[in-house]
Amino acid sequence: MVSDTQHTVFAQIREEEIAQILTDLVRIPTVNPPGDVREAVRYCADILHHAGFSLHIVAHDEAKPNLVARYRWGKGPTLLFNAHLDVVPIGEEASWTHPPFGADYVDGRIYGRGANDDKASVAAQLVAALALVRSQVPLAGELVVTTVADEEIGGQDGTAFLIEQATLQPDFVIVGEPTDNRVCIGERGGTGIIITTYGRTAHGALPWEGVNAIEGMAFVIMALRERLWPVLAQRRAPYFTAPSSATISIIHGGVKTNVVPDQCSITIDRRLIPGETPQEAIAEVRAIAEEAVAQCLAFVSRLLQPTSGLGEKRHCNRLIARLSKRCWRSTVSLDWRVHQPDSIWRLMGGSSLHVVFRQLFMVQEILQQRTSQMNG
Repeated sequence: MVSDTQHTVFAQIREEEIAQILTDLVRIPTVNPPGDVREAVRYCADILHHAGFSLHIVAHDEAKPNLVARYRWGKGPTLLFNAHLDVVPIGEEASWTHPPFGADYVDGRIYGRGANDDKASVAAQLVAALALVRSQVPLAGELVVTTVADEEIGGQDGTAFLIEQATLQPDFVIVGEPTDNRVCIGERGGTGIIITTYGRTAHGALPWEGVNAIEGMAFVIMALRERLWPVLAQRRAPYFTAPSSATISIIHGGVKTNVVPDQCSITIDRRLIPGETPQEAIAEVRAIAEEAVAQCLAFVSRLLQPTSGLGEKRHCNRLIARLSKRCWRSTVSLDWRVHQPDSIWRLMGGSSLHVVFRQLFMVQEILQQRTSQMNG
């Protein structure tokens, strides 16, 4: 049953006000990166200031301020609202049915980047705070509204920075996120993993003189898709509907169409469920990447095996054996470090890949020369 007090508060919630606040917020671009939320914070601060909240701006980066608004009724517990203003990039704007920052209102829906995640939560919390104050119901304690930056890239300059300042000690916290109006008691963790393969640059017309880092990365990507993704899909934890997961969200490689790329990087968005740690997730990806690179080298070796001439085959085997012994003194290594919220590590196989691939090409050239001599 809804109490009289609740009725009094609910009577102060105005649908048109929620829609207007959300519309205004969506029309303020806050894409992260770069994550500049200053205009949006000023907008929210103005609303809460006129309602009687005391305001405080906390910022590690001046372009990413965090609003802390307080309203105290008296002695009692502290309830904290938290929601973020920054949004993810829009991608290809031509693919949008409605302008990403237009906040078009169609059939009772507002369309735009952040209309759901997470400016709807910001608007809801602002209006809830206004309703509590306007209702003048007798309450005890304090309401703190934190409207923050930087959530979309981990929150180091947002909520994490507020926590580090140790100035907020709430008794209860409500975090606003899109949950289909379900109460959630937790969220999957996450760690970002960057893998970089290194090759050797060359002119695009002479690809055999270089080492194509993008082609090397293809081995890594396929290995992850075939060996890790299915395993993650089977991992689950109580109270979580989504399993453990990973997706390759960014890829960079190449500098020009007629240049063999000497670097290629991918970024993996790895989502963790209870029981998994960032260190274990990194080690799991690392092991598969190492094996993929080794298989890549073995594949090249197999391609260079001659199809005829027993003597030439023995000669090739001796060269490859000597080559492998020389090159794998410094095995493909992975240098990684944990960096909250992202864990960054690199596949440092550049020198080894270069040596192995380049010298295998030399083996091929020698075989071709010897074959020409025999045929002559």
